[in-house]
Amino acid sequence: MTATIEKSSYLNVLSKKKAWQPVPVSKGQVTEGAEASLMKALALRHLEIPVKDLLEEGLQRELPKTPGIVETLRSNQDDEDRHLIALDYVAAAHGTDEKAEREVLSILKAWNEHPAHPILKAGIMERSIFFVALPFFRQTGDVGMRTVSQDISRDERVHTVVNAMVSKELGEEESQSLNKLRAATVAWLFDDLGTSSSQWLNKDFWLRQSRSLFWTGKAPELSATKNSRCPAFFESPNTSLPDYSA
Repeated sequence: MTATIEKSSYLNVLSKKKAWQPVPVSKGQVTEGAEASLMKALALRHLEIPVKDLLEEGLQRELPKTPGIVETLRSNQDDEDRHLIALDYVAAAHGTDEKAEREVLSILKAWNEHPAHPILKAGIMERSIFFVALPFFRQTGDVGMRTVSQDISRDERVHTVVNAMVSKELGEEESQSLNKLRAATVAWLFDDLGTSSSQWLNKDFWLRQSRSLFWTGKAPELSATKNSRCPAFFESPNTSLPDYSA
């Protein structure tokens, strides 16, 4: 499958980025009942640099000759360093859960061992894992978590569009095995939540959003709240990005 991508599409997407710098944050009050899942979401910061590494692996393979593709992927790599710094500031303020920190390493190993194309894997991690972890920060975290979530999300919406465009040009698509890996990761993330009248504390709500993001690239229930909108995986936007801020 070969996609027809306009000559300047990647550079148009790249131009949507806004510069920002991480700053230290203070510990504030988080939503009661969300604490354990917030610590797991914070442990997922250890996936930021591996995503950068996946992009590097993809850059070392044969890519389409579309103008701007390499520059845009390199820019996205640079973002991952900034994301880790910002999340490390949150970890410095809130502390970490040692068990969650260890478990993330096992999750990372499973993602690294999956044979899918590295750019496709990076895109799936960002759209169906990060795009539920970031809204969870925003809906249940304190001011510092919400601010970091918003800043990172502005970059991630660009990453998601770019990874979708590259994957489409390469003919790479999601698979059942990737879906199982995605589902296991998100189940771990929200395992400490139960059934709640608040959707933000309802495990099934978040699992449903991740599943929808994986298969369709969209999470309508998040879009309805105006808190997040993820671009569809098969969309190839040209001069504008969908409105998504987790």
